[in-house]
Amino acid sequence: MPHKVRVLDVSARDGLQNEPQLVSAAVKIELVQKLAAVGLQEIEVTSYVSPKWIPQMADNHEVMSGLRRDKNVKYSVLVPNMKGFEAAILDRPDEIVVFGAASEAFSQKNINCSIAHSVERFEPVVQAALAAGISVRGAMSCTVGCPYEGDVSPKQVGYLAGLLKQIGVQRVDVADTIGVGTPLKVQRAIEATLEHFATDDISGHFHDTYGQALANTLASMELGIWNFQSSVAGLGGCPYAKGATGNVASEDLIFMLHGMGFDTGVDLDALVDVGVYISEKLGRPTNSRVAKAILNKRTQ
Repeated sequence: MPHKVRVLDVSARDGLQNEPQLVSAAVKIELVQKLAAVGLQEIEVTSYVSPKWIPQMADNHEVMSGLRRDKNVKYSVLVPNMKGFEAAILDRPDEIVVFGAASEAFSQKNINCSIAHSVERFEPVVQAALAAGISVRGAMSCTVGCPYEGDVSPKQVGYLAGLLKQIGVQRVDVADTIGVGTPLKVQRAIEATLEHFATDDISGHFHDTYGQALANTLASMELGIWNFQSSVAGLGGCPYAKGATGNVASEDLIFMLHGMGFDTGVDLDALVDVGVYISEKLGRPTNSRVAKAILNKRTQ
């Protein structure tokens, strides 16, 4: 088991990108400010993708330029290509995120090219970011299951991890994009990734479609993984994966980690309030079970 843990909240980007309604830049800025204020040290803010494909992220520049940066927080953004990187670098992110799928079918459906070609496209982006002193993370989607081809083999995960390592990516996310992973499958995916990246450079990113995200987190911790990604109020999904529900709720993840004796640096009660804030803006209750329990206790 690891001796420490760190949580990266992805609600402002991965959480909101699948919302049917547009969320204002002012609300997104306030969400990010609140997440930083409760003690989260890494926040994924936005993406520089074409608004034609992800209209919810069209206000990326407005959001990034509107933040009051906390020097103790690492702000990351997702970029799909060099055009996206050139737009992103103007907003001074601390880290950029490039992405690839461990499933050939998902890669073709999502970005119309093979896994190898998708990573090859990112090499100039990665090199430009590193030259500019910006960290680079690689998001590996569909590492245990794909909506088009079913189970994804650990061999495919290792193949993708190796390609990302070759182009200079510094750390990677093992993402269960559609939430079908179970503990042993997730461990096999992480073991394949460990052939290319050190334990400190691997993050777990688990969706909770089938209620397995916390179990998968614990299984990852058994392999020494200590970086995890989550979304306040359980926001999120995948615009290219039908039926994929939200990320594991940050509140649920933090509650479990605190219960295991880890110091996350996050104020859980204050985090619940952040989840209430964004849920009210979206016109629905929080998806976090922990938040619901805490809110119920407050009213007793």
